[in-house]
Amino acid sequence: MNVKSLETLVVNALDDIKGEHITVLDISGQSDIADLMIVVSGNSNRQVKALARNVIDAAKENQFQVLGVEGFEEGEWILVDLIDVIVHVMIPSVRDFYDLENLWSLRPKRSGEEPPSEG
Repeated sequence: MNVKSLETLVVNALDDIKGEHITVLDISGQSDIADLMIVVSGNSNRQVKALARNVIDAAKENQFQVLGVEGFEEGEWILVDLIDVIVHVMIPSVRDFYDLENLWSLRPKRSGEEPPSEG
């Protein structure tokens, strides 16, 4: 299976448990760690854990390797590393604080480059 298939599988697994604000970021040109980053919110620690568990189970059922899982005990921010896709499952306050979508959408400024003008 390819990255697009894994993306579809993850998004469907998150949607099944009513994940909110599912965002898929293509980070292939920005990082060697993965091709896609998927960020989703869960309304409680319990839902965050259920979302992460559903992704892990769906990946394993479809023979995708789960390289690692971090944050499962606390349940505020769980990272699921599926090698080509990294999934961040967060409660809304943590998601707002870290603002990964904005962080990963920024283009690094090159030395001597002026910031874009507004207006």
